[in-house]
Amino acid sequence: MNSKFETHEHDVLVIGAGGAGLRAAIESLSRGANVGVVCKSLLGKAHTVMAEGGIAAAMANVDAADNWRTHFRDTMQGGKYLNNWRMAQLHAQEAADRVRELEQWGAMFDRTEDGRILQRAFGGHSFKRLCHVGDRTGLEMIRTLQDRGVEMGFDVYMECTITRLLMDGDRIAGAFGYWRETGRFVIFKAKSVVLATGGIGKAWPVTSNSWEYTGDGMALAYAAGAELMDMEFVQFHPTGMVWPPGVQGLLVTEAVRGEGGILRNRSGERFMERYDPKRMELSTRDVVARAIYTEVREGRGTEHGGAFLDISHKPAEYVKRKLPSMYHQFLELADVDITKGPMEVGPTCHYMMGGVRVEAETAASTVPGLYAAGEVAAGLHGANRLGGNSLSDLLVFGRRAGLAAAEAATSVGPLSIDDSQIEDAEREVLAPFERQGGENPYAVHSDLQQLMQMFVGIYRTDQDLKSALQGLEQLQARAQQVSIGGSRMFNPGWHLCADLKSMLTVCEAVTRSALARCESRGAHSRLDFPNVDPGWGKQHNIISRGTPAISLRQDPIHAMPEELQAILNDEKGAVA
Repeated sequence: MNSKFETHEHDVLVIGAGGAGLRAAIESLSRGANVGVVCKSLLGKAHTVMAEGGIAAAMANVDAADNWRTHFRDTMQGGKYLNNWRMAQLHAQEAADRVRELEQWGAMFDRTEDGRILQRAFGGHSFKRLCHVGDRTGLEMIRTLQDRGVEMGFDVYMECTITRLLMDGDRIAGAFGYWRETGRFVIFKAKSVVLATGGIGKAWPVTSNSWEYTGDGMALAYAAGAELMDMEFVQFHPTGMVWPPGVQGLLVTEAVRGEGGILRNRSGERFMERYDPKRMELSTRDVVARAIYTEVREGRGTEHGGAFLDISHKPAEYVKRKLPSMYHQFLELADVDITKGPMEVGPTCHYMMGGVRVEAETAASTVPGLYAAGEVAAGLHGANRLGGNSLSDLLVFGRRAGLAAAEAATSVGPLSIDDSQIEDAEREVLAPFERQGGENPYAVHSDLQQLMQMFVGIYRTDQDLKSALQGLEQLQARAQQVSIGGSRMFNPGWHLCADLKSMLTVCEAVTRSALARCESRGAHSRLDFPNVDPGWGKQHNIISRGTPAISLRQDPIHAMPEELQAILNDEKGAVA
């Protein structure tokens, strides 16, 4: 193998240092593996810190009637029964143990009167189930996992972008990337690779996601031959900030509604009565997002095109204690005191339910040696994720991915990576420097975001999706011609070139899957097919690498065991 580049060798390489990546690394370390963790940003800056509301786990500390069965049922109902039922079962059964583990490792939770972990209500959950630290739960989780991992001794490679997975025949053998600061290339050899790279939000202009969220892991997996699943399901969180423009899309946690916040339109009407009179503001995210969108579209929106979310009817001290981050966020960024008046909110691109297709028990993808956990993986959440299930997802499947990756690494012999792969990866990454007077990557990215917002947003139609595919084809041609100047050091335009490739791959997968699914289910809403189609409830959209184009097929959902079906039948809703 080419030795002209800096090279690091590990049993397990984890790409991504959020909750799933750190939990995977900790588990691999505990099994005796030599572990490397690569992150695009700095350690501690992972997007998990933005998760505010809590970790969903049936601990029954507040509602004694809660158990894994009700958590399983809520998750399946929220996901409109498109979930990988085995993942939903494992998640519901194991989440409480993973939270207790965090507590043992030093996580500080809010407490009940008798000292147990406090739990709050959240949309779609039958019981008070979210273990929380005010509205800063994700931050505490990252702090705890990071401290644990550093103490156990993983190697961390910060500000490093991975552009390609390296193969030995049909199995994973490592990764190729570059240091963002210097532009120098680096090779990682590894017997197992765990993808924990998060979502795709930066493909839309209004998003709660941070700059790292460009679909890298899904695009890397796809390029390596792995399958992607249910890519049409993109969750728009109902409540992002809409004003001022500089903070548009910044998340307003569902905990505001969990603690009693009320949604009103411009004329003061509590409009959720129209859309879900039973659950009101604590309905599932897809329902609330569409409700706000509809109010605005029909002329009942606020001045800046959103809705009012009001918690000022609660005592000021209660609000500051329960929602300290929200209080400061609005005071400092929007000059609004949420203890005295309403927040202006609107839908923001938030979470990806689709992703890399994985096995429930091991988090293994369809490529030997490649695993995926967290938002980059598909299956657990079905057509729509419940709030709080993402943080427990990271813990449950991060652990399982780390365990399987470490075990698999013990049985892999020496790997060889041929030089042509590395030369090809190097050539591709350097190409924008060699073109003169080509496309500006920022212009291409801006046009991509506008295209996705206009044609592949909250509501979709056949005509819009076909327009999006035509537009994506043109953008892909333009992306082939991007050129940049300057050196490889500190060059954000160059970084965006790599991100664009990932986003265009993912956006095409989302659009093709959305066009194929001729029904409305969960986060996927078709104006031309407004109803649920029972036939579509029995199959997944599967994306794989074709030649030359993306290949799309449908695979049937495996039948659920009778004992799990009985749990759903217990109180089954009206959804097919």
